[in-house]
Amino acid sequence: MTQTLRIGAVAEATGLSAAAIRFYESEGVLPDPHRSESGYRGYSTDDVELVRFVSRLRALEFPLNDVREIVALRRDDKAPCSAVRSAISRELSAIESRIADLERLRGELAALHTEADGLPDNWPTACVCNIIEQTRP
Repeated sequence: MTQTLRIGAVAEATGLSAAAIRFYESEGVLPDPHRSESGYRGYSTDDVELVRFVSRLRALEFPLNDVREIVALRRDDKAPCSAVRSAISRELSAIESRIADLERLRGELAALHTEADGLPDNWPTACVCNIIEQTRP
C-alpha cells in the first residue's frame, strides 16, 4: 500500500507552507488530493514531487498560468519542454525590460544624489525639496 502523507508532512518535505499548497490546489495548479473518511488531505510521494516541481517553477517566478499549463502537461504524461521554453523566453524578456527600467532609474537617482550633495542640510523646515520638484515625471 502507498504511504499517504498529510499536508503538514508535504509542507515540511517541500519547503512550502500548507497554505501555499492549498492555494495551488484551489487555483487548479495541483490536483485535488485524496481525502480520508475524516476529511484529511492525503498525498503520495508522487504528489510531493509535483509540489516540489511547482515550488521550483514559482521560485523561478514563472506566472501561475504558465505553471498551471506546464503541470497539466506533465500530469497528462506529455513533455512540457515547449511550454517551459516559451515561459523562459517570456520571463527573460520581462526581466531584461525591468533591468533596463532599473538602470534608467539608477541614472536618474545618481544624478539627483550628486546634485543634492552640494546643497546644505539645514534648509528651513517649511521648504519643499527643489531637487524632487524640478524632476520631471
